[in-house]
Amino acid sequence: SDEVKNHIGETIRVEGWIHKKRLLGGLSFINVRDRRGLVQVVIDHKDEVEKLRGLQIGTVLAVEGKVVEEPRAPGGAELHEAKLTVIVAVTEEPPIEIDKPLSHKAENLDTLFDYRVLGLRNLQEAKIFKIRSDLLKYIREYLYTQDFVEINTPKLQAGAAEGGAEVFKLDYFGKEATLAQSPQLYKQIMVGVFERVFEIAPAFRAELSATTRHVSEVTMLDVEMGFIDSQDDVLKVLESLVFNILTRVYEEHSADLKSLNAPELVLKSEFPRYTMKQIHEMYQKVTGKDMSKEIDLTPDEEKWICDYAKKNDGSEAVFATGLPASKMKFYHMKGDDDTARSADLLFRGIEISTAPQREHRYEILIEQMKAAGVDPAALGFAPYVSAFKHGLPAHGGFGFGIDRL
Repeated sequence: SDEVKNHIGETIRVEGWIHKKRLLGGLSFINVRDRRGLVQVVIDHKDEVEKLRGLQIGTVLAVEGKVVEEPRAPGGAELHEAKLTVIVAVTEEPPIEIDKPLSHKAENLDTLFDYRVLGLRNLQEAKIFKIRSDLLKYIREYLYTQDFVEINTPKLQAGAAEGGAEVFKLDYFGKEATLAQSPQLYKQIMVGVFERVFEIAPAFRAELSATTRHVSEVTMLDVEMGFIDSQDDVLKVLESLVFNILTRVYEEHSADLKSLNAPELVLKSEFPRYTMKQIHEMYQKVTGKDMSKEIDLTPDEEKWICDYAKKNDGSEAVFATGLPASKMKFYHMKGDDDTARSADLLFRGIEISTAPQREHRYEILIEQMKAAGVDPAALGFAPYVSAFKHGLPAHGGFGFGIDRL
């Protein structure tokens, strides 16, 4: 790794795994992988070469050697005069070659899943998870600067908060429990405590996962904020958060993103906004297809408006506003003209988040629950209803799947 180059002329010790092995005449080269990356090691003494006999990729070892500048080696330096100590010998040939790019073609997926524990040791695969780790860090750091408190809510629940059939059921000491589809009700309750809260946690949806949009066990970011003047306050926090974390990812992981063929980021600090009605009309004008009867934007329209905004507004992220009231959940606030006070955030053709204002007025909430077929007196909902009865301010929030982002 780059760090080794800072020690040219010194003798250092590195511990890690054999990542690659090459034998060239009397010389042997190995690449040793540790948490920082790869170090190339030249092994020229026959006693040291002998220690490698029969050892496979994945062998855990320690290497002591002198750091020599070598522009062709990873990180621009390598170790010479190497002395090896084998810590864990691996003699079985690995079922996949982790030092080469792993093909994600459909016919290879079974093999990749069967040997995922090894495949993740491939540097390209691991990069995705390191980027994801930093993305979580950036989200937390941004929200802490905005006075949000991180909470942890129960994942075993008495009933389905979101309603619908996509719920996992399990035995809870002889009673039926469900796995949480979302922390929706809890985060609203906690507005009554901290005003601004967020959670990064798993959510469970009994949906088949073989699509680009659905995962049965997903990591969600959920955000809720109180004392808002309008839904616009929620959109501004979502916009600012997404702009902040995406620009940071692209600044701090630019080389890794390039190696993963990620497209350049095209983003403005203020995202363009179009109503769904406008998007239907613009799309029809260009394609001739009338989607005005659809409750939601079609996947093709989502892709189209993102491409349009990228070209015409200089932003790959775009808000679709004026969602129809028929899309509302019982906890959303109705807007004017049969719309919900809500907007979808689209990015690169995919819906990343929905950001509504909630209904905080007790009597109206009760009416909306009943209209949706939800019993406000049911055991699972009584504490939620109680929070409103005892004073919740105007509030709103959003969530998105970390993996989808």
